[in-house]
Amino acid sequence: MKKIIHIDMDAYFAAIEIRENPSLKGKCVIVGGSPNSRGVVSTCSYEARKYGIHSGMSSYQAWNLCPHAVFVHSSFNLYKEVSAQIRDIFYSVTDKVEPMSLDEAYLDVTQNKLGEDDPVKIAQWIKDEVLKQTRLTCSAGVSYNKFLAKIGSDLHKPDGLTVINPEDVQRIMFALPIGKFHGIGKVTAARMKKMGIHNGEDLFKRDLKELIRYFGKAGFFYYNVVRGIDNRELHTSWEPKSISCESTFYEDIGDVDELLQQLRRLCDKLATRMSMKKLQGLNLVLKLKYDNFEINSRSISLPNMTNEREILYQYAEQLLVANWDATRKVRLIGIGVGKLDNQLDGEQISLF
Repeated sequence: MKKIIHIDMDAYFAAIEIRENPSLKGKCVIVGGSPNSRGVVSTCSYEARKYGIHSGMSSYQAWNLCPHAVFVHSSFNLYKEVSAQIRDIFYSVTDKVEPMSLDEAYLDVTQNKLGEDDPVKIAQWIKDEVLKQTRLTCSAGVSYNKFLAKIGSDLHKPDGLTVINPEDVQRIMFALPIGKFHGIGKVTAARMKKMGIHNGEDLFKRDLKELIRYFGKAGFFYYNVVRGIDNRELHTSWEPKSISCESTFYEDIGDVDELLQQLRRLCDKLATRMSMKKLQGLNLVLKLKYDNFEINSRSISLPNMTNEREILYQYAEQLLVANWDATRKVRLIGIGVGKLDNQLDGEQISLF
């Protein structure tokens, strides 16, 4: 049986800002754009979360929910620096590390450099070492697969350490709200609730054929994980699968010519990035976010593997003209290329 640990930093960006400025401790700290800008919330302190604030929310909406909050601009260079420091701790334990973002990672400690058989002791050592070296807390989940370790790290935040053994699976999974299942997003959770699936126990009662009928291949995943089954291996090396860039406008744009100008600028930027990284792609994606925050994404196949800016713009222009709603204004536009061909090792770049 494998020994998997999932480490998740607690309110990572906000915690670093509070560390750098101790006067923020105990306050509702929001990292992101200022409330009078077009920015969004990157993350926030646990004090702010009590007001319903969450990442991805517009800064203006967050300010309405919590007018006394302190807004802090992101310090990404510092976040990356601290993240590298934390990953060094992980790699001092095992080479089998799967970073998921700057603030979380899976570790397979079945065999480890500490010579320790008990994964709980290893998780506690990591937590202590992270606190000592960075003055930040993290939460850990310990189990025999990735899904359960991820669930465990989220159960007792902040600064938690949760172990899920085989005998604990049914008790924990049955009581877990369906929206808390890792891999079940808001849309899928809403569909499940309409079907009467509100928690893990409800999900457990549904047979495999029914779940596949309603959710396709994902039905296999849902059927298995509620039973504590997850055979995924850790991915310790990544190749880029997609690359993108986007722009949020200071004022919503309702003129297609102006949108095309912005699109041209983004295609130039994307082509430059792809050329520098020696990447070419075969699929182009256009993303539009309207003034009501509705997102419209459309894709088109390119004639061949390319990073040529004129070809990217030509096909992006087709997507925009074909899918633009002239009755609404656009808040954000993004362009991305998938199905990449590259000869370089690197971190996965998620599309948007």
